[in-house]
Amino acid sequence: MAMNPAGHLAEAVPMQGRYDGLPGQPGAATVVQYTTVNINSEPPKDHIIWSLCCFVYSNPCCLGLAALIFSIKARDRKVVGDLEGARHYASTARCLNIWSTVLASIMILISFIVIIVVSVQAHNAVRTYHSYNYNSRWNN
Repeated sequence: MAMNPAGHLAEAVPMQGRYDGLPGQPGAATVVQYTTVNINSEPPKDHIIWSLCCFVYSNPCCLGLAALIFSIKARDRKVVGDLEGARHYASTARCLNIWSTVLASIMILISFIVIIVVSVQAHNAVRTYHSYNYNSRWNN
């Protein structure tokens, strides 16, 4: 194997079959095909941990479940050796995880805001009620 400047490995792979030389020449010639393998490409990430967290902790509109399914498909494609299919499924899982995380964060933020606003209004209502009762007792 030899490495070219682009970071690829070139390996000689014998072709299947046989090539018979020109008539009158003895023996057969072997044809060699050179293929390049990119050693810099990493297998795609399947985002399985992120998908599990989104499935367990934040699953709005079942996005966490869908992300988990696509992560498992990406892992299966990676194990089989179909890196392009694994990249496609991993990209979809990543997108679903992002949406799930953003929607869950927005829902948590809105919940905190609602709790704070209701608490402040309840406190003000109780304070107003007590001051009204206190003033009405002494004015009679």
